[in-house]
Amino acid sequence: MKRQSGMYLMKRLIIELKPLIFIMCLTILLGVLGYLAAIAIAAFATFALGAVLEGATRVSFNTAVIIMIVCAVSRGLLRYGEQLSGHYIAFKLLHLLRDKTFRKLRTLAPAKLEGKDKGNLISLITSDIELLEVFYAHTVAPVAIAVLTNSMISILLYQIHPAYGIVSAGYFILVGAVIPYVSSVMVKEAGIRYRDAFAASNQFVLDSLRGLKEILLFNQGPERLKNLERQSQRLNDHVRKIKNDEGLFGGITNLVITSAMLTFTGMGVYFYSTGTLPLTLVLVALVVIASSFGPVVALSSLPNTLTHTFACAERLFHLLDEKPQVDEVEGNADIAMEDIRFNNVSFTYPKSEEPIFSQTAVSIEKGEKVALIGESGIGKSTFIKLFMRYFDVDHGEVLIDKQSIKEIPTASLRRKQTLVSQETYLFNDTILNNIKLGKPDASLEEIIAVAKKAAIHEFIVSLPKGYETKTGELGDKLSSGERQRLGLARAFLHNGEVLILDEPTSNLDVLNEGAILTSINDNHLNKTVIMVSHRKSTTSICSRNYQLKNQQLLPQEE
Repeated sequence: MKRQSGMYLMKRLIIELKPLIFIMCLTILLGVLGYLAAIAIAAFATFALGAVLEGATRVSFNTAVIIMIVCAVSRGLLRYGEQLSGHYIAFKLLHLLRDKTFRKLRTLAPAKLEGKDKGNLISLITSDIELLEVFYAHTVAPVAIAVLTNSMISILLYQIHPAYGIVSAGYFILVGAVIPYVSSVMVKEAGIRYRDAFAASNQFVLDSLRGLKEILLFNQGPERLKNLERQSQRLNDHVRKIKNDEGLFGGITNLVITSAMLTFTGMGVYFYSTGTLPLTLVLVALVVIASSFGPVVALSSLPNTLTHTFACAERLFHLLDEKPQVDEVEGNADIAMEDIRFNNVSFTYPKSEEPIFSQTAVSIEKGEKVALIGESGIGKSTFIKLFMRYFDVDHGEVLIDKQSIKEIPTASLRRKQTLVSQETYLFNDTILNNIKLGKPDASLEEIIAVAKKAAIHEFIVSLPKGYETKTGELGDKLSSGERQRLGLARAFLHNGEVLILDEPTSNLDVLNEGAILTSINDNHLNKTVIMVSHRKSTTSICSRNYQLKNQQLLPQEE
């Protein structure tokens, strides 16, 4: 994965701000006014004290007290407004980024997601995007606020004496820019390694939870715990490196600020002793410089938090920039699915050198029941992936009703196709809602009808809560055969023009397999059925059987 620079990542993150730029400007304005109000409280307190000690200097005692009171009240209101608008922007953008990420995942699925770690994706969608809140709520506005506020402070101090303005500007740049930059360079790689290790730990824990039964069965608990300890130790090592750098640069920042106050003290003593400035202005300058490092100190600690943030942003943008395996076709069209043809199709998987198909041709008419038979791993499921356009062919073309599949609207294609795979995914919801996925507005009567066709109705009604029974995470409350029959019921409910069955009865016994095949045969008389199996018994209802040999689909030899 090619590394992206911090400036590039910051630019990308700022571009996401475009819909909320007005609120961001308001946040910055409130922040600047809030800091100026806080500094003004101390400054005008010094003016009031000076008026008592040596008489009014530029501001009378009463005026100074009134300004102090106004600034004190305003400070609280301005700070509240800044935090409210800043966090509104942050969490609104997190919502928009998650929405964009889910939309991207939908375009990448299923082909581009097959090889990705689910734990890594979960980490990205949840904690990685969550950490971007640091950038939007605690980086963009604070940077702008620091630049504007401290520029105004330097100008103010310049008005008291040019030397004050020039020296203060130098210290502000050192604390707010130079130290953060050096810190960011030193901790960047550590932050990236930490996020990668964190994602790997998520995947490891997720695998451990899903495979807990197997871990206990084969007495692998102690070994798994050792691996978990190693994962945790790696995380701790990365965190320790980041925290050590954080402590180092925090100490340097405090040293520089102390140096600034000592410098202003020395300058003040000189200006007062030479009669260049009255005591009141010397004290005001010292108080202002002492209380004005707040905005830039906030920047000096940013690299430590931005290390994690930019690592998260880099992972997010790599996903958002990833090209889908195929580009979806927008629009809507009525597809009859009268004729399906593979016309001299050649196909090789990306990053593979061994072709699956080479100049292969096959034709399937509406209502036909066709089987692809052979051992696992020879390319039977690839035929389905090309027909469902998970991938585009390298040469030749896939035609539906004499039209290239690349020209058919994706949504229309999905409506006409129904896939039942070997492993049925069930959501942690009721049996009713899992079946209704095939047709969200289906009535209970329709659901019962398809459950009967899938030979699962009797089992469902035997459960204490019937169709309202929860299936559990990944359907773990049900057997593999029960999950597969629910998948068939869902497919029957969807009622597409083409029923695609990828090892549809692999988890069923002979009796249930016979019942399912009879149901498919009886209820799909006018539907096209494409079945993939390595068992001859499963394809007994098919009129034509093909097998893959020498990268060609050939009629099966008797």
